[in-house]
Amino acid sequence: MKTVIKVLVGASLLAASAATASAATLADVKAKGFLQCGVNTGLAGFSAPNDKGEWTGLDADFCRAVAAAVFGDGTKVKFTGLSAKDRFTALQSGEIDILSRNTTWTVNRDTALGFNFAGVTYYDGQGFMINSKKLEGITSTMQLSGAAICVQAGTTTELNLADYFRSNNMEYNPVVFEKFEEANAAYDAGRCDAYTTDQSGLYGVRLQMASPNDHVVLPEIISKEPLGPAVRQGDDQWFDVVKWTYYALLNAEEAGITQANVEEMKNSANPDIKRMLGSEAETKIGTDLGLTNDWVVNVIKATGNYGEIFERNVGSGSPLKIARGVNALWTKGGLQYGMPIR
Repeated sequence: MKTVIKVLVGASLLAASAATASAATLADVKAKGFLQCGVNTGLAGFSAPNDKGEWTGLDADFCRAVAAAVFGDGTKVKFTGLSAKDRFTALQSGEIDILSRNTTWTVNRDTALGFNFAGVTYYDGQGFMINSKKLEGITSTMQLSGAAICVQAGTTTELNLADYFRSNNMEYNPVVFEKFEEANAAYDAGRCDAYTTDQSGLYGVRLQMASPNDHVVLPEIISKEPLGPAVRQGDDQWFDVVKWTYYALLNAEEAGITQANVEEMKNSANPDIKRMLGSEAETKIGTDLGLTNDWVVNVIKATGNYGEIFERNVGSGSPLKIARGVNALWTKGGLQYGMPIR
């Protein structure tokens, strides 16, 4: 779910953001001894506290990967649950070091808001969910003309909804809520005919319904929602650390390096793997980033590769059971592609 700030950020706010970033985030993170990560307050599969109060999900695990890159320890991270409304201010102000909260990469956020997106950790798109017991025979969003639709306020989701129905000459009644939890509860209570958000989010919301099996996610995707972690502009070193952690997760999967075999793979004769894992004597990739040369080993030990993170949180090993689809590696027909570590 993605907040839209319609008024351009003032020059003073951008200057403050740049000043905060120029303070060398990596050094600040190392000095305080932990990474402060902004996440969703509770989106199944991406970031949500479990019954022990531990944060789980793809976005939460990405922050653990960054912490492992910096400290050699994926537990050195603290999580801040943020609403869609508060997430950007938290990053701009320096309250958090990284925003890893199902946030869509857009030109406004990449420029006017003063952020840099480190990659697309999940390619998504906006979808719709209905209660099939309530709306029997509905199999397409094109059959939702006149429907009441639950949506979160101030988001790209709300704008996409308006654009979609207008472009298809369909009427609809938006039922708008500021908080994600309020929209979920209203839909479950039957106040809306349909619910719209990122399709990945719909699978998580579905699990929270009183009768999950009654709810169906419709097949249409009406937007592009490339979700990924963001940092403040003005600190290239920190941006590089976060960006290359993402690429390391992808390259490790492509090379067959897993949480279980990473130590064994350090002895590989493959020069690409040796370079990636810092076992080549002349390797300086880690120190060039301000990290240790075994930073990729530490990342994979902490979280596993991208595929392992995906599968346990949103894929076949999770309650959501989302297919890899476009989030498969480029070698398997997907869009995920790690830049070369060399």
